[in-house]
Amino acid sequence: MVDINKAKLEFKNFMQKYSEEDRLSFNLKVIHTYHVAENAREIATKLNLSEEDINLAELIGLLHDIGRFDELKFTGGMDNGSFNHGIHGAKILFEEGLIRSFVEDNKYDDIIKKSIENHNKLFIEDGLTDKELLHVKLIRDADKLDNYRVKKEEKVEAIFPGQVNSAEEMENSKISDKVYQTILDKKLVDIRDRKYPLDYWLCILAFAFDMNFSSTFKMMKENDYINVVIDRFDYKDKDTKNKIEIIRKLMNDFVDAKSNNENKGI
Repeated sequence: MVDINKAKLEFKNFMQKYSEEDRLSFNLKVIHTYHVAENAREIATKLNLSEEDINLAELIGLLHDIGRFDELKFTGGMDNGSFNHGIHGAKILFEEGLIRSFVEDNKYDDIIKKSIENHNKLFIEDGLTDKELLHVKLIRDADKLDNYRVKKEEKVEAIFPGQVNSAEEMENSKISDKVYQTILDKKLVDIRDRKYPLDYWLCILAFAFDMNFSSTFKMMKENDYINVVIDRFDYKDKDTKNKIEIIRKLMNDFVDAKSNNENKGI
């Protein structure tokens, strides 16, 4: 049985080990964690899952970025090529036994572990059970959905610490050919392909191409996230501005089509 209230209390206790950290990115990730947990509960509810699966989805949302805090502490940044926060999170939960602080029952351990390990991968691993795949898709949707809110509300220097330092860098940036073509192909951007500041922004925008459930797309559309994220900056380069408008239309059309698709994606 998943006691989500107990898990939330334990998460607060866990975060005490980082109490000395007062950086923008730490605060951003704590807020992000709670929003992702809420998104996971909402999406699972809209899928008419059982109450236990809804609580499990929320628990996974609460734990999905637990490895991110060590990444920030030890590397000072995020999306570090040498530090996989999903793998690290699963390690501290299951190899160090931390998971028992959040849920006493071990019946969901494989689902939780696979969900955390796969939430930030470019592609979901093969060979998962139906229940594992369902929850992996749920956490990926919940996580990516909140990334749009983050890009709407948070400071650029908090979003990409050590990588992009100001809105001005975004506004004066070009778009690399590889990232642009990847978006035109309606695919996720590999973080290793990011070259310019704007590539980092568009990498997030392309998250829509990996979402799984019509309810997630509807939530995107209700919040007008594509336009909100694009319109945050005043792009100075003429070629960049033209490309951005092509991306805007492509992505809005994609989200519209997916949000009207009654296939819920399971």
